Amino acid sequence: MLDPFGRKISYLRVSVTDRCDFRCVYCMTEDMTFLPKKDLLSLEELDRMCSAFVAKGVRKLRLTGGEPLVRRDVMKLVRGLGRHLRSGALDELTLTTNGSQLARFAGELVDAGIKRINVSVDTLDAAKFGTITRWGKLDQVLGGIEAAREAGLKIKINTVALRGINEDEIETLMIWAHERDMDLTLIETMPMGEIDGDRTDQYLPLSVVRARLAKHYSLDEIDYRTGGPARYVRVAETGGKLGFITPLTHNFCESCNRVRLTCTGTLYMCLGQDDAADLRVPLRASADDGLLHSAIEEAISRKPKGHDFIIDRRHQKPAVARHMSMTGG
Repeated sequence: MLDPFGRKISYLRVSVTDRCDFRCVYCMTEDMTFLPKKDLLSLEELDRMCSAFVAKGVRKLRLTGGEPLVRRDVMKLVRGLGRHLRSGALDELTLTTNGSQLARFAGELVDAGIKRINVSVDTLDAAKFGTITRWGKLDQVLGGIEAAREAGLKIKINTVALRGINEDEIETLMIWAHERDMDLTLIETMPMGEIDGDRTDQYLPLSVVRARLAKHYSLDEIDYRTGGPARYVRVAETGGKLGFITPLTHNFCESCNRVRLTCTGTLYMCLGQDDAADLRVPLRASADDGLLHSAIEEAISRKPKGHDFIIDRRHQKPAVARHMSMTGG
């Protein structure tokens, strides 16, 4: 699948639920209203939808949320999608998680064919972790990470850089991750959805973070990609990789190969734009996938050149009204 700018669309991120067992301060309000369960695609429908994208040329699938592992019977979907790995139609099936359920599911994920996952950790301070996530327990997440490592999963840690909250911990997080053979990716806060607070207070440009780290570490540019938007350096002193995702200071749109499917069957061609395609209607309109394939092709033909993320300092409004948990992290 080629978009209007000649970019090959080979990566689908699928939100299997908008629900989460955390309420991270940069992502949600504490009193969230989630979708009624009846509005969600069934696991069978999600499998069919993902399989249609694989048939159209998608080579990488990432399951996201909310928190994907809180969806009931989600491993049925994971195991089902694993058949595309075995057939060679899919290069990679992976997962982004907050780690809360990893101790329970790590072994099953490996058995289903998942080799690599992303885990979100914004601090190693238990009290601060509780403040950032509101409901999360750091020891539970760290235990899940260890269970995943023991099961053989390769782990990348994702950290949202938050001004005045965890900016003094980034070096510590990097050393902790690299000592455990885990990569670390830093992410700028994204202006999506209303939260209980002002994102201008949270925003920390990663250009500033990188400059601080460069005073003490050798950050060597490397040509390493995982299919997502991160740009990586190797830290000579630790031997590990450090990624930067910079939707605000330097967007990554020129090489975007991704589209996002929500748990209700809505396809967003760009994370930072509101244009979307309803794929649930053609999915349910016919037992075969002809209508669905046509709808996917039409949606890809509308993929924009880039997003318009900006921290609105005057009106304190998000660039996009929907929450990240709705779109898929």
